[in-house]
Amino acid sequence: MAVAVIKYNAGNIRSVTIALERLGVRGTVTDDPETIRKAEKVIFPGVGEASSAMAYLRSRGLDTLIRSLEQPVLGICLGLQLMCRRSEEGDTDCLGIFDTDVTLFPAEDKVPHMGWNTVTQLRGPLFEGIPEASFMYFVHSYAAARCSQSTAQTDYIRPFASALQKDNFFALQFHPEKSGELGQRILKNFLMLEKGAV
Repeated sequence: MAVAVIKYNAGNIRSVTIALERLGVRGTVTDDPETIRKAEKVIFPGVGEASSAMAYLRSRGLDTLIRSLEQPVLGICLGLQLMCRRSEEGDTDCLGIFDTDVTLFPAEDKVPHMGWNTVTQLRGPLFEGIPEASFMYFVHSYAAARCSQSTAQTDYIRPFASALQKDNFFALQFHPEKSGELGQRILKNFLMLEKGAV
C-alpha cells in the first residue's frame, strides 16, 4: 500500500511512520505533489505553528493539492487544525476543508492540554471497534470548535472537536501513534478505508 506522509514545516512526523511500520506499512515522507497525488492514502501529521506551516504549504502548492485529493486523507494534531477554516495562532487562514475555526484555550486554563483524555460521542469509520470514552493522548494549545462535521469530542475545561470528517477527509486532534493499542486500531481503520467508499 502506498501511503504518503506529507512533509512540511512541522515536527513529530517520525512517530507516525514508526506507527505505520508496526502495522506493516511503509510510509513515504514527501512534499512532492505527484507522489502525494498518486498515493492510496495520505497522512497529514505534525506539531508546530500554524502560520509558518501554512506558508510552507503554499510555497509548495500543497494547500491547493490537499484540498483536491480524492483518496482518504488523515490529519493529525496540527494537521487537523490546518484543515479548518482559520486558526487564531498567527491569525492564519487555513485550508477550509472543515467548517470550524481553531482557537487558543483560555489563558486561565493549563496550557498546553497534555496527556491522556477521553474521546466521546464517537461516530464514523475511524472509530469502528473503539469504545466510547476511550483514552487518547493529546498535546496541543489550540483546539477546533465543535461543528456538524465533528466525529468525536473531548472536554478540557470546554468541549472541543477531537475528531472531524468531511467526505474523504478525516482528522484527529489527539495522537493515535502515541495512544497505545486503540490508537493503532484507529490507524488501521484508516488504512482499511477504500477510495470512494466514504
